[in-house]
Amino acid sequence: MFLLGIDIGTSSVKVSVVDAATQQCIASAQYPETEAGIISLQSGWAEQDPDTWWAYLQQALMQANVSGKYDPKQIAAIGIAYQMHGLVVVNKQQLALRNSIIWCDSRAVPYGEKAFAAIGAEQCLSCLLNSPGNFTASKLAWLKENEPETFKQIDKMMLPGDFIAMRLTGSITTTPSALSEGILWDFKKDELSKDVMQYFGFKPNIIPNVKDVFSTHGFLKDDVAEKLGLKQGIPVSYKAGDQPNNALSLNVLQPGEVAATAGTSGVIYAVAGDLSYDKQSRVNSFAHINHTKNKKRIGVLLCINGTGIMNSWTKKISETDKSYKQLTDEAAVVTAGSDGLLVLPFGNGAERMLNNELPGSSILNIDLNKHTPAHLYRAAQEGIAYSFRYGLDIMRENNIEPKVIRAGRANMFLSDVFIDAFVNVTNVPVELYENDGSVGAALGAGIGANIFEDEKAAFKHMKPLKLVEPNGRHAYDESYKRWRGAVERVE
Repeated sequence: MFLLGIDIGTSSVKVSVVDAATQQCIASAQYPETEAGIISLQSGWAEQDPDTWWAYLQQALMQANVSGKYDPKQIAAIGIAYQMHGLVVVNKQQLALRNSIIWCDSRAVPYGEKAFAAIGAEQCLSCLLNSPGNFTASKLAWLKENEPETFKQIDKMMLPGDFIAMRLTGSITTTPSALSEGILWDFKKDELSKDVMQYFGFKPNIIPNVKDVFSTHGFLKDDVAEKLGLKQGIPVSYKAGDQPNNALSLNVLQPGEVAATAGTSGVIYAVAGDLSYDKQSRVNSFAHINHTKNKKRIGVLLCINGTGIMNSWTKKISETDKSYKQLTDEAAVVTAGSDGLLVLPFGNGAERMLNNELPGSSILNIDLNKHTPAHLYRAAQEGIAYSFRYGLDIMRENNIEPKVIRAGRANMFLSDVFIDAFVNVTNVPVELYENDGSVGAALGAGIGANIFEDEKAAFKHMKPLKLVEPNGRHAYDESYKRWRGAVERVE
């Protein structure tokens, strides 16, 4: 018996097929091979076409199916992970009315700020655990005011994973976790937030049917099953945003456990057992995938928009054909602290941990006689690690003190330079795993379809690859102090 996991990312769509008995990935594929584009009609805007995600999914699954490593008809359940906070709107015919306004789009910041002031800080933070900020509800408010003719045609608003599940099944559902990441969930009342809905003037029927994360969100349509080579009627039994899903894939489910990722954006995701929130909403609290009214599991999320994209920019601007590993090898020769060169990696939209400011990226203290491209490669990776330290200090203000951070051996965590800077500047060990968002979604599908006895059973074969601990030296301390000072000057 096999499980299909789908990960709707910003740069590509990835699918993995997992053997339910061993929890091992049998085959995977992603499409496109190169990074998918982001549509930016104005500075600070970021959109993607939802139908392009659907097309990419079909291409990726066809590639996996033709590998011959499994029988597609033996896939028993489907799970979906997706880029968080995106807004998708469809009409009664289930057609997308416009491009999705995705996570790194900044246009809705003023709408969230006005809602926060009108509803009241205490009410927002105690019930929503966040300011409405630049999240999905605020994006829908922007659409209501600026594209009223489109807004009038909306039957349902949803997040990216809800849209893909709709394409697969014809059913439109959402979850408390998804609504909480859109800042539409009242944690005190355990229901859709009347405060937000009434302030923005949204009618309740615009919200899809609310179901648990681990539940049946619809069954594969006959025509879609035939097109994709799958068995008819199999369930979509799990949907979660990429960061809660990444935590699931690392078996981060209980209070005190912490996960991290460093792809296009960077995230530290900690699980809390109470309704905790940051008074300035610099880090955000969402319903974790296993949250219930009686067993609170809150995912406290630090998100840094400009992380891996900063690393890729240094490669692109250098106009080099060298691989990321070759560039990291060059960076490793440079002394920790990059001989004074500093990089602020904040050029990919409003940064929540900087109170939704748009400081942009900066390269500081350039010495034209000393600094080489290798210095820039190292300073960029150190700057990304420093941004994690800056955000982790905010989380520490909110009583989150990780003893170890779990991460997948992927993206920036493939770089020993980055890992060295990360563990030493944060002073927290990192436990590395072979993990993948699409594999996590597949395991989530197995939990949701009751193929696994419980959550623990889905991870009984999981083992860490290595543990990287701080080395006791303080090579980054002075460099970080200068970096932090530079951030505080541009905020």
